[in-house]
Amino acid sequence: MTKNNALNPKKRCEWCLKDELYVKYHDEEWGVPCHDDNLLFEYLFLETFQAGLSWHTILKKRENFRLAFDQFDARKIANYDESKVKSLMSNVGIIRNQAKILAAINNAQKILEVQSIFGSFDSYVWKFTNYQTLFFETHTKDDIKTKIPESDMMSKDMKSHGFKFIGSVSCMAYMESIGMVRDHYSYCWRNSLD
Repeated sequence: MTKNNALNPKKRCEWCLKDELYVKYHDEEWGVPCHDDNLLFEYLFLETFQAGLSWHTILKKRENFRLAFDQFDARKIANYDESKVKSLMSNVGIIRNQAKILAAINNAQKILEVQSIFGSFDSYVWKFTNYQTLFFETHTKDDIKTKIPESDMMSKDMKSHGFKFIGSVSCMAYMESIGMVRDHYSYCWRNSLD
């Protein structure tokens, strides 16, 4: 287990100290503004499967998901048929939840539709924070927000476009993961970075 101590001088958000995989995700990805449609879909995809589970569980299976779901290619996933769903349901390396698998396929289809309307998924999703990162002071667990008005709006709008497994709490986690919301703990070394 990684610790915030003299041997590891960088202080980090406590939630990421479980293992090196979590630390790497925290240090290199979480809260970093993302504007690449492929990555934005990947994070949305993973968020769909995270519902009811820990993010750490999803991270551990991320590469298995990548292999099983054509490198998170939304165009390919949007065309999955019943036989592909059946095959995925037998894949022990992923979360074998049919509702989530079907939601991921649906969400791939919806992203393609949104891209055709807005030009990119990036243009669509970032509009909920007026194309900027929202910063929140986080000193203790009590300061952590599970949803904000912007995540409420995002959830409502995404549902109107037909997205599934995307409530306000999921939207908030998604916004944090793609850098629309920045709420590293105040003592965390990542908090001071632009």
